[in-house]
Amino acid sequence: MKFVVKRTSNGEFRFNMVSTNGQVVATSESYKQKASALNTIASIQKNAGGASVDDQTD
Repeated sequence: MKFVVKRTSNGEFRFNMVSTNGQVVATSESYKQKASALNTIASIQKNAGGASVDDQTD
């Protein structure tokens, strides 16, 4: 997995989480500052590794 940070057409920043086969598996909201996008990526990297699954399909 990798995070790809891009600038949007209105000058804000957004990132995609991309799998090893190149598929986009998640897209962030837009951020006015690049640092905010990078901080969110750092938070995901730190905290989401052990995230549980809440299956509400039943």
